Amino acid sequence: MRATAPTTAIVIAAGGDARRMGGDKPLRLLAGRRLIDHALDFAQRQSGPVAVAASRTIPAVSVPILPDLQPGIGPIGALASAMDFAAAHGCDAVLLIGCDMPFLPADLLPRLHGALHGRGAVLPERGGRVQPMAGLWRAEPAALAAHIASGGRSLWGFAERQGMALVAWDTAGDDPFANLNSPDDLAAAEARVPR
Repeated sequence: MRATAPTTAIVIAAGGDARRMGGDKPLRLLAGRRLIDHALDFAQRQSGPVAVAASRTIPAVSVPILPDLQPGIGPIGALASAMDFAAAHGCDAVLLIGCDMPFLPADLLPRLHGALHGRGAVLPERGGRVQPMAGLWRAEPAALAAHIASGGRSLWGFAERQGMALVAWDTAGDDPFANLNSPDDLAAAEARVPR
Protein backbone atom coordinates (compact mmCIF):
# COMPACT_ATOMS: atom_id res chain seq x y z
CA MET A 1 0.00 0.00 0.00
CA ARG A 2 1.33 3.42 -0.97
CA ALA A 3 1.78 6.17 1.58
CA THR A 4 -0.30 9.05 0.23
CA ALA A 5 -3.42 10.16 -1.57
CA PRO A 6 -3.13 10.17 -5.37
CA THR A 7 -4.08 13.87 -5.46
CA THR A 8 -0.66 14.93 -4.14
CA ALA A 9 2.31 15.83 -6.32
CA ILE A 10 5.87 15.76 -4.97
CA VAL A 11 8.40 18.35 -6.16
CA ILE A 12 12.07 18.42 -5.17
CA ALA A 13 13.62 21.88 -4.90
CA ALA A 14 17.12 21.73 -6.37
CA GLY A 15 17.78 25.22 -7.66
CA GLY A 16 19.81 26.98 -4.98
CA ASP A 17 23.33 28.31 -5.50
CA ALA A 18 24.78 26.07 -2.74
CA ARG A 19 27.70 28.46 -2.16
CA ARG A 20 28.52 26.96 1.26
CA MET A 21 28.57 23.50 -0.33
CA GLY A 22 30.82 24.65 -3.19
CA GLY A 23 28.03 24.56 -5.79
CA ASP A 24 26.07 21.79 -7.53
CA LYS A 25 24.39 20.55 -4.36
CA PRO A 26 22.08 18.07 -6.13
CA LEU A 27 25.13 16.29 -7.55
CA ARG A 28 27.06 15.98 -4.25
CA LEU A 29 27.56 12.40 -3.15
CA LEU A 30 26.24 10.85 0.02
CA ALA A 31 27.13 7.19 0.52
CA GLY A 32 28.13 7.02 -3.13
CA ARG A 33 24.85 8.41 -4.49
CA ARG A 34 23.87 11.93 -5.51
CA LEU A 35 21.69 13.94 -3.14
CA ILE A 36 19.11 14.33 -5.94
CA ASP A 37 18.89 10.53 -6.19
CA HIS A 38 18.23 10.18 -2.46
CA ALA A 39 15.44 12.75 -2.82
CA LEU A 40 14.00 11.04 -5.88
CA ASP A 41 13.93 7.71 -4.04
CA PHE A 42 11.89 9.30 -1.26
CA ALA A 43 9.52 11.03 -3.70
CA GLN A 44 8.95 7.99 -5.89
CA ARG A 45 8.00 5.83 -2.90
CA GLN A 46 4.89 8.00 -2.67
CA SER A 47 2.08 7.99 -5.23
CA GLY A 48 1.40 10.89 -7.54
CA PRO A 49 3.51 12.76 -10.08
CA VAL A 50 7.10 13.74 -9.24
CA ALA A 51 9.21 16.59 -10.63
CA VAL A 52 12.36 18.57 -9.81
CA ALA A 53 12.34 22.37 -9.59
CA ALA A 54 15.76 23.54 -10.77
CA SER A 55 17.35 26.50 -12.50
CA ARG A 56 19.37 24.21 -14.77
CA THR A 57 19.35 20.72 -16.24
CA ILE A 58 20.38 17.91 -13.90
CA PRO A 59 21.87 14.92 -15.73
CA ALA A 60 20.32 11.45 -15.47
CA VAL A 61 17.02 12.57 -13.92
CA SER A 62 14.01 10.80 -15.42
CA VAL A 63 11.29 13.10 -14.07
CA PRO A 64 10.33 16.54 -15.42
CA ILE A 65 12.63 19.46 -14.59
CA LEU A 66 10.60 22.56 -13.77
CA PRO A 67 12.37 25.84 -14.57
CA ASP A 68 12.01 28.75 -12.17
CA LEU A 69 9.08 30.81 -13.37
CA GLN A 70 10.57 33.81 -11.58
CA PRO A 71 14.33 33.31 -11.17
CA GLY A 72 16.16 34.86 -8.26
CA ILE A 73 13.37 34.90 -5.67
CA GLY A 74 14.54 31.90 -3.66
CA PRO A 75 12.59 28.83 -2.52
CA ILE A 76 9.24 30.50 -3.09
CA GLY A 77 10.04 30.36 -6.81
CA ALA A 78 10.34 26.57 -6.53
CA LEU A 79 6.96 26.49 -4.78
CA ALA A 80 5.42 28.50 -7.63
CA SER A 81 6.72 25.98 -10.17
CA ALA A 82 5.56 23.13 -7.92
CA MET A 83 2.04 24.51 -7.62
CA ASP A 84 1.73 24.95 -11.37
CA PHE A 85 2.97 21.38 -11.87
CA ALA A 86 0.47 20.04 -9.32
CA ALA A 87 -2.43 21.95 -10.87
CA ALA A 88 -1.48 20.79 -14.38
CA HIS A 89 -1.62 17.18 -13.14
CA GLY A 90 -4.98 17.56 -11.42
CA CYS A 91 -3.48 17.39 -7.93
CA ASP A 92 -4.99 19.42 -5.12
CA ALA A 93 -1.79 19.51 -3.04
CA VAL A 94 1.97 19.42 -3.47
CA LEU A 95 4.73 18.27 -1.13
CA LEU A 96 7.80 20.46 -1.63
CA ILE A 97 11.04 18.96 -0.32
CA GLY A 98 14.66 20.11 -0.51
CA CYS A 99 17.16 17.98 -2.40
CA ASP A 100 19.44 18.38 0.62
CA MET A 101 17.20 16.55 3.12
CA PRO A 102 18.15 12.86 2.72
CA PHE A 103 16.66 11.61 5.99
CA LEU A 104 13.02 12.65 5.66
CA PRO A 105 10.70 10.41 7.70
CA ALA A 106 8.78 7.73 5.81
CA ASP A 107 5.51 8.92 7.36
CA LEU A 108 6.00 12.57 6.39
CA LEU A 109 3.38 12.79 3.68
CA PRO A 110 0.56 10.83 5.35
CA ARG A 111 0.97 12.76 8.60
CA LEU A 112 0.95 16.13 6.85
CA HIS A 113 -1.93 15.11 4.61
CA GLY A 114 -3.96 14.16 7.66
CA ALA A 115 -3.74 17.76 8.94
CA LEU A 116 -4.43 19.53 5.63
CA HIS A 117 -8.21 19.64 5.90
CA GLY A 118 -9.31 23.27 5.70
CA ARG A 119 -5.71 24.54 5.66
CA GLY A 120 -3.56 26.02 2.92
CA ALA A 121 -0.32 24.54 4.24
CA VAL A 122 0.90 22.00 6.75
CA LEU A 123 4.51 22.19 7.93
CA PRO A 124 6.45 19.78 10.13
CA GLU A 125 7.91 21.13 13.35
CA ARG A 126 10.57 19.48 15.49
CA GLY A 127 12.03 20.95 18.65
CA GLY A 128 10.67 24.42 17.89
CA ARG A 129 12.02 24.49 14.32
CA VAL A 130 9.46 24.69 11.53
CA GLN A 131 10.41 23.12 8.19
CA PRO A 132 8.80 24.91 5.23
CA MET A 133 11.07 23.00 2.84
CA ALA A 134 9.37 19.75 3.82
CA GLY A 135 5.85 21.11 3.76
CA LEU A 136 2.57 20.15 2.16
CA TRP A 137 0.82 22.97 0.31
CA ARG A 138 -2.65 23.17 -1.14
CA ALA A 139 -2.18 23.76 -4.88
CA GLU A 140 -3.39 27.34 -5.22
CA PRO A 141 -1.16 28.92 -7.88
CA ALA A 142 -3.22 32.12 -8.12
CA ALA A 143 -2.93 32.79 -4.38
CA LEU A 144 0.83 32.26 -4.48
CA ALA A 145 1.19 34.44 -7.59
CA ALA A 146 -0.65 37.25 -5.77
CA HIS A 147 1.61 36.82 -2.72
CA ILE A 148 4.73 37.04 -4.88
CA ALA A 149 3.36 40.00 -6.86
CA SER A 150 2.83 41.85 -3.58
CA GLY A 151 6.52 41.36 -2.71
CA GLY A 152 6.18 38.18 -0.66
CA ARG A 153 9.33 36.06 -0.73
CA SER A 154 8.98 34.01 2.45
CA LEU A 155 7.57 30.48 2.46
CA TRP A 156 6.72 31.00 6.12
CA GLY A 157 4.86 34.22 5.31
CA PHE A 158 2.83 32.54 2.59
CA ALA A 159 2.03 29.59 4.87
CA GLU A 160 0.74 31.99 7.54
CA ARG A 161 -1.32 33.84 4.95
CA GLN A 162 -2.89 30.56 3.81
CA GLY A 163 -3.78 29.40 7.32
CA MET A 164 -1.12 26.85 8.13
CA ALA A 165 -1.09 23.99 10.58
CA LEU A 166 1.99 22.51 12.25
CA VAL A 167 2.60 18.81 12.83
CA ALA A 168 5.02 18.04 15.65
CA TRP A 169 7.73 15.40 15.28
CA ASP A 170 9.40 13.54 18.11
CA THR A 171 12.73 15.07 19.12
CA ALA A 172 14.32 11.75 20.11
CA GLY A 173 17.13 10.51 17.91
CA ASP A 174 18.70 12.07 14.85
CA ASP A 175 16.95 14.94 13.12
CA PRO A 176 14.99 13.61 10.11
CA PHE A 177 14.78 17.18 8.76
CA ALA A 178 18.52 17.84 8.77
CA ASN A 179 19.49 19.69 5.62
CA LEU A 180 22.99 19.54 4.23
CA ASN A 181 24.44 22.98 3.55
CA SER A 182 28.19 22.48 3.84
CA PRO A 183 30.90 19.87 3.33
CA ASP A 184 30.90 19.35 7.12
CA ASP A 185 27.15 18.61 7.04
CA LEU A 186 27.75 16.12 4.25
CA ALA A 187 30.54 14.41 6.17
CA ALA A 188 28.37 14.15 9.29
CA ALA A 189 25.53 12.70 7.23
CA GLU A 190 27.76 9.87 6.01
CA ALA A 191 27.68 8.35 9.47
CA ARG A 192 23.87 8.24 9.41
CA VAL A 193 23.42 6.35 6.15
CA PRO A 194 22.64 2.66 6.73
CA ARG A 195 25.30 0.40 5.24
